Amino acid sequence: MQWRSRPVRPVNDKAVNDKAVARRIRRSARILLTDGSERLLLFRYAPQNRPPFWCAPGGECDPGEDFATAARRELFEETGLDTDPGPEIARRADDYVTLEGEPITSDERFYRVWVAAFDVDTSGQTELERRMQMEPRWFTFAEVREWHEPIFPDTILDLVALDTTGETA
Repeated sequence: MQWRSRPVRPVNDKAVNDKAVARRIRRSARILLTDGSERLLLFRYAPQNRPPFWCAPGGECDPGEDFATAARRELFEETGLDTDPGPEIARRADDYVTLEGEPITSDERFYRVWVAAFDVDTSGQTELERRMQMEPRWFTFAEVREWHEPIFPDTILDLVALDTTGETA
């Protein structure tokens, strides 16, 4: 398993930058869901207060919830797929401001799930996910490399290249 971390990005919110900010640790799980056509499922977020961006299914762990359980729950809520996420393949940390405006330090764990073919069912999305107009799309790896909107993390194809032991396949 590899620990991946990016340099801390500066927060572009003047009110946040003008004072010291105590950041809580936000524990979350992300699922790299690929299909038999070697495509990766990503969701487009379109918040009103920032430009649209894409990321893999997943989200914050509930209180007392471990990362693998959160991965399975988030995968089901966001896609309708109920399956074991398998072993953790990577970890990542970063500082950023959440969609709700909270400055946090993330502790993200990544899981890899393969499906032969799959129609995404978004009926289990949360209120926040619906408000952010989350839109699923299957991407080829070439499309991810060339996509015109930000995809987070920017190392997502490196993560997809890891096998379930955390080593490059």
